[in-house]
Amino acid sequence: MSHPLRLVVLVSGSGTNLQAVLDAASSGAPFEVVAVGADRDGTGGVDRAAAAGVPTFVCKVADFDSRADWDLALARLVGDHTPDVVVSAGFMKVLGAAVLEAVPVLNTHPALLPSFPGTHGVRDALRHGVRVTGCTCHWVDAGVDTGPIVDQRAVRVEPGDTVETLHERIKVQERTMLVEVLSALATDRSWR
Repeated sequence: MSHPLRLVVLVSGSGTNLQAVLDAASSGAPFEVVAVGADRDGTGGVDRAAAAGVPTFVCKVADFDSRADWDLALARLVGDHTPDVVVSAGFMKVLGAAVLEAVPVLNTHPALLPSFPGTHGVRDALRHGVRVTGCTCHWVDAGVDTGPIVDQRAVRVEPGDTVETLHERIKVQERTMLVEVLSALATDRSWR
């Protein structure tokens, strides 16, 4: 039997996707979180990782002379943990070539790509007036939310939805989807 899929999870916020992955791993899912990295201090995601006994690191863009230097440093920090996959779970930075060429990166996005890429997928879907939106899990490439799609889940837009209420319902689907995708990747490693 092959070893559990080794994950480095990158976060920028509260870490609810990370928590779903940590919970699944502790319940016997075929993957393990070997480290969690953040792009800023004080993220709930790093706190969640520390509480679970998972090593953490912070790599802030402002600490480097250039974005390329930051990307190289991030690639080194990630590489120190020899992951099979990096999971961008609410990580709000575009990754550069140093990271993307070193290890496959999986991202979740709160819209049905290719519609509504970028930072404001939920807001943009609401403004456009769609009746159905959702979430996407995709491989990361050099573009912004343009990589190959792995899975998607639909979420209906309800009358009176705000960005916040819709995003909360999307997050529920996003967490389930991410755990299921990671389990599938761990079981069938032909994606390598």
